[in-house]
Amino acid sequence: MKPLVLASWEDPNGITCVDILDLRDGTFGFSPCRRDPEDAHGWRRMRGEDFGCFSSRQAAEAAARSAMPECAQ
Repeated sequence: MKPLVLASWEDPNGITCVDILDLRDGTFGFSPCRRDPEDAHGWRRMRGEDFGCFSSRQAAEAAARSAMPECAQ
């Protein structure tokens, strides 16, 4: 089953964001994404950059804020 995106925090420049994920197995995680203004595709996950296995959404959010402070909410 695909992860459910619970929140998405974007940096002020609109180039990177971080998705907070419900991994649907009782754990949570986050995934950094980026987009290139010249590419009409939109947001793309940064390959190999998913982080999971947090026991709570709050723990995943805290880790995301630490890893990507430019996107912190």
